[in-house]
Amino acid sequence: MDLRQLAALVAIADTGTFSAAADALHTVQSNVSTHIARLERELGVTLVDRAAGRLTEEGETVVARARRVSAELEALQADVASLRDEVSGPARMGVIGTTARWLVPAMLSAMEEAHPKVSVSVLEGNNSTLVPALVAGTVDLAVVNAPVDDPDLLLEPLYDEDLVLVVPPDHELAGRSEVRMADLDGHELLLGPSGTAFRSDLDRAARAAGITLRPKVELDGLRLIASLAFEGFGAAVLPSAAIPRWLTGSDAFRRIAISDAGTRQVSVARRRRGLPSAPARALHEVMVEVMRAQASIKEGIHPSR
Repeated sequence: MDLRQLAALVAIADTGTFSAAADALHTVQSNVSTHIARLERELGVTLVDRAAGRLTEEGETVVARARRVSAELEALQADVASLRDEVSGPARMGVIGTTARWLVPAMLSAMEEAHPKVSVSVLEGNNSTLVPALVAGTVDLAVVNAPVDDPDLLLEPLYDEDLVLVVPPDHELAGRSEVRMADLDGHELLLGPSGTAFRSDLDRAARAAGITLRPKVELDGLRLIASLAFEGFGAAVLPSAAIPRWLTGSDAFRRIAISDAGTRQVSVARRRRGLPSAPARALHEVMVEVMRAQASIKEGIHPSR
């Protein structure tokens, strides 16, 4: 087994065909076929179903490990380069959308000042996309909605944020300054799909209040839910960070405190196995510093100690 064989399999997974994989690797298709055949012989399994044009279950397993191998090699190169000079190389992070809006601009500025030779890339998403990317090694760390039930990851709490109700100006509850979860009984809400991290938080709070949340529509993405709520499409329960500072005081919606909804915890996750590269460690350090400084001045956000 050698790195060229693993790279060939990953390229097939990414591009879908042997010929496209060859183009991505700047080689010829016969070389890719040879690498895959040798890898299959060594492992004693079929990794690519040629007839169906997709990886087998064994192939998917090998690709997952191969991505981690590639990430570790990249980290090795970055670590050695950083020992010779200042920290340099790529650092990749994922971040949930409601946090990305206010974290990323300040973080990128701080990274440019502290580590100008680190190339930062940011993937915005939600837990369902960020957690697999982190486990696979596509990103080095991820800011996620806790908890995350994955034994391969370690979580460091960053902050807790209050949950608030956002309603159109003509909503029945619009005149209230504060409500309880029980007051939401019977009201339609814009909600995330059942089983997603934030929806699970809301469902637990609703059960504790003795009610069941009633969806007007289910939408996968807090930023989408927030945007529709701000436009008056419907009421929604949102984390405080979902409401941008420039919208505070808008006449298009009403923000109402919820006294017994609890809070949402946001954490930074990293892989349990493997040492993060020097650029990734630098990004982690700067990101946490910026996050806590920014969170301490935002309404409804409480930095973790």
